[in-house]
Order: sequence, then structure tokens, then C-alpha cells
Amino acid sequence: MDKSNDLGTSPDEVQFRFRDDEVVDHGTITVDACCDQTNAAAVRIEPGDDARTLLPFLDRLSLIEVNFPSFADGRGYSAARILREAGYHGELRAVGDVLIDQLGHMRRCGFDAFAPDVPLDEEDARRAFETWENVYQSTVDGRRTIQELRHE
Repeated sequence: MDKSNDLGTSPDEVQFRFRDDEVVDHGTITVDACCDQTNAAAVRIEPGDDARTLLPFLDRLSLIEVNFPSFADGRGYSAARILREAGYHGELRAVGDVLIDQLGHMRRCGFDAFAPDVPLDEEDARRAFETWENVYQSTVDGRRTIQELRHE
């Protein structure tokens, strides 16, 4: 994870974005519609959608939004890991009921943009992103695990 205090750049609806590429400025479609279209570049995963359905289309998708309608619904974390571990390099945006205490975990799973329904306090968010410098479980945010660091 980037150690700087920068919380990223943000288009209007995205509060935190950790990417240098151009922001996707067109709407998303459903997972089902994505499978039927050849020119779709942005898709939104809802709870209950299987992220693996998108695997054949990852090379043409520049944005995948994962909806969190409730902070208690953790299925989006699994979707993020599936997509990142399959090689998706585009923007992965958490949208909906995104809370401060979830930010660090979402980042570890591969989310690089955040559009919470209710804007979050930036200082609280900065602390949340920086809370766990070292981790035990493998991540997709580029950090090495404690076990890997021990054997350097």
C-alpha cells in the first residue's frame, strides 16, 4: 500500500480513488447485460451475482462496481478477490453502505476506489487505510505477509 497521506483523486461520486488512469465516466450495466453485449466497459455486481461470470470479459472491462447495500453483506469482498486473483487490473469500486472500519479490509481485497452512500470523514479514512501495515493473510494490494517478511 502507498504510505503517502494521499487519499487519491475522486470524481464527484467517488470519495477515494487510488488509481492514476482516467476515471470511467459512463454508467454501469448489470452482470447479465454484460454477458450479452460486446462493447460493455463498465459493470455493477449486485449481491447474489457470481463474479466468475465476468471472467471471460475482464480484458474489456475498465470499471467493475461492487454494490454493498448493507455493511453486513460481505459477499463483495469475495467478488473482489475472485476478480483480482483472475487478473483484473481495471478499477474496482466499492459502492453503497461502505463504512470506515471496512476500508482497510476492502483495500486488501483489491478495491481501489470507494463511493460510499454517505461521505466519510477524510481523517478517519486515512487512519483506516493505514491501520494494519503488516498482515498475516495474503493480499491483492501488493503487501507481503508477515511470514514472507520473516524469511527475507
